[in-house]
Amino acid sequence: MGKYELTGVSRISVPNIPWQDKPQGAINQPLWRYSGNPVIGRDPLPGVSRIFNSAVMPYEGKFIGVFRGEQTNGIPYIYLGHSDDAIHWNFDGQKIRFRDEEGRDLMPLYAYDPRLVKVDDTYYIIWCGDFYGAAIGVAKTKDFKEFVRIENPFIPFNRNAVLFPRKIHDRYMMLSRPSDSGHTPFGDIFLSESPDMVYWGRHRHVMGKSPEWWESVKIGGGAAPIETSEGWLLFYHGVSSICNGFVYSIGGAILDIDEPSKVKYRCETYLLTPEEIYEEKGFVPGVCFPCAAICDADSGKIALYYGAADTNVGLAFTRLDDIIDYIKDHSVTRQSDTEVGIQPGF
Repeated sequence: MGKYELTGVSRISVPNIPWQDKPQGAINQPLWRYSGNPVIGRDPLPGVSRIFNSAVMPYEGKFIGVFRGEQTNGIPYIYLGHSDDAIHWNFDGQKIRFRDEEGRDLMPLYAYDPRLVKVDDTYYIIWCGDFYGAAIGVAKTKDFKEFVRIENPFIPFNRNAVLFPRKIHDRYMMLSRPSDSGHTPFGDIFLSESPDMVYWGRHRHVMGKSPEWWESVKIGGGAAPIETSEGWLLFYHGVSSICNGFVYSIGGAILDIDEPSKVKYRCETYLLTPEEIYEEKGFVPGVCFPCAAICDADSGKIALYYGAADTNVGLAFTRLDDIIDYIKDHSVTRQSDTEVGIQPGF
C-alpha cells in the first residue's frame, strides 16, 4: 500500500499498463521518458503524415485510443486505434465517422487534439474543431462503433476541453481554456458544469498563467483529471515564449476533490520540458503536450501520453506517490488558485 491511493473511478486495475522503471541516476525527472520513444512516428498510415496529441485508455483488457491524424492535405481528423500493449498501435484506415442523433453524417470541418473520457457507461470524445471559429466538439459512444455528436458545449473561441471522469455534485464537469480568434497569446483554465452534457454554466476560474517562465504565456488542460486520495491530479500544459516561438511543457497540480475550481497544490517547476530530439525537432519544435494518462491502482504506476513537436507521440512514466510528493514539495499557489473561482465583487 502506497502513501496515496487512486480512488473512485480511477481505482481500476491495469496489470498490463506499459511501464519502464526510472533510470538509475536520473535527477530532476518526476516524469521519465520511455526509452523507445517516440511510440508513434511519421507516416503512420496511408493519407496521414503525422499522429500526435492523442488520447488512449484501457478497454476490454487491451487499449483503445483516439488520435489526431494530420492528413497529407494538412487537415486534421480523428482516427481510432487499437493496441494490446499501449505501445504498438493499429489504426483504422478511415477517420472516425461522426453522425447526429438520427444517424445522419455530421462530420466536423476538422478536428484535433482529442481527449477520451469515460463517464458512467459512456465514452466521450472531446476535440477542438470549427463552430464559426475554434470551439469544442463532443461525441459519445458506448461501443467504439457508432459515434454520435452532441451539442457544442461553448461558443467560440475555446480550446483544450477536458471532461472529468465522473459527476461531482450530480453535475458533469469540464475544464476548458477560453481563447481569442488568433493563436491565443493568453489563456487560463476554467471549470464549467452541466446537468446533461448539453447546457453548460456556473463557470469558475481554476488557474491562470504564472510568473514561472515555462507557463508565463498561457496554460491549458491535458489528461483527464485522476481521482486520488489527495484530490484530482491534473497534468496540464504550460507555454513560454522564446526568441523563436513558443515552448510547451508539462505541469502538474492537485485540485480539491469536491470543489475542483480550488487548487490545493500547484508545482512551480515543469514536470517535463522539450529536451529530446523528437520533442525539439519537428513540425512545431519545442512541444510536450499531455493528452492522456493510464493508471494502475494496484501498483500506483502512471503512464502519460504526450504529443511531441506536433509530429510524434511520446510516452512517460511516474508513480502516484512520487508525483504527488513532487507537486506538493514544489507547490506555489496564489489567491486566484486557491479561491473558489469567482472574483470578489462578482
